[in-house]
Amino acid sequence: MRHVAALVPALAALALPTDLGRAAVDIKEWPVPWAESRPRDPDVAPDGKVWFVGQVGNYIARLDPATGEFKRFELDPGVHPHNLIVDKSGIVWYAGNQASHIGRLDPADGKITKYPMPDPAVRDPHTLVFDRTGDIWFTAQGANVVGKLTVATGAVRLIPVPTPRARPYGIWIDSKNRPWFNEFGSNKLGTVDPGTFELREHVLPDSGARGRRLAITSDDRIFYVDYARGRVARFDQASGQVEEWPAPGGAGSRPYAMTVDDRDRLWFVETGARPNRLVGFDPKTAEFFGGSDIPSGGGTVRHMMFHRPTREIWFGTDANTIGRAKVP
Repeated sequence: MRHVAALVPALAALALPTDLGRAAVDIKEWPVPWAESRPRDPDVAPDGKVWFVGQVGNYIARLDPATGEFKRFELDPGVHPHNLIVDKSGIVWYAGNQASHIGRLDPADGKITKYPMPDPAVRDPHTLVFDRTGDIWFTAQGANVVGKLTVATGAVRLIPVPTPRARPYGIWIDSKNRPWFNEFGSNKLGTVDPGTFELREHVLPDSGARGRRLAITSDDRIFYVDYARGRVARFDQASGQVEEWPAPGGAGSRPYAMTVDDRDRLWFVETGARPNRLVGFDPKTAEFFGGSDIPSGGGTVRHMMFHRPTREIWFGTDANTIGRAKVP
């Protein structure tokens, strides 16, 4: 069933700071030993090792930040993994982006178990996220669906997005265990009721808005980066209102990767900048801070995650590095 929310646009007045504290964030990068393999979407395992995919290189790999050692796990030809997440037991789950499955890698023996899409036309699982029970929700951009993998049974359920070519993209889980996702091909956000699997769409007020990634703060407000218009925006579930702030880099800043830290501060990367630039935003004060260039240049930083135990942000770059930013 489709539901469209009527939203009230509100463009927040914002005095952009002239100095975002460029040295405020300590960033370290590790060059990946496999050239031009597009390392991306890292996640931190319980033992502190950092796992990531090589989308072009067709592998999964592990970095030990303490030693700088990498270990590579090969995938079947043509899988081209897009994203991975690591569960509490250290099992790695990846999106088989060109091979119509979600995979489970056991680091102990390297064994891979595949969970195929029930519809073979859904070839492109895109971004995965754990819900609060340990099951996995995911987007499939080209197939125009959102799905759920029930880990205990291996069952996969697919929910079509009503808007044609909506391109479901970034995804996050709120406190009520509901997945929220960007529709990168339209000016909408979507959510699914985990009990009924009813999908609802919320229209964003500007027809040119193109949210690409999102994050949810502890008060269940949805923040997203508007890649097309160079803005950070907040969708309030309770009121249906949207508030926007121009990114420091302006309309051409192309904000892309996004996450939220343990103080409900948003972090995103301006990929229109050369080099790419990591920027913080505090919703409580509506101020940007901590602007820092990615040392390698970044190329494009596509996704990142915040690791609460160490207060670090991890990301991959098209410059063939895995990066870590220590949050101040």
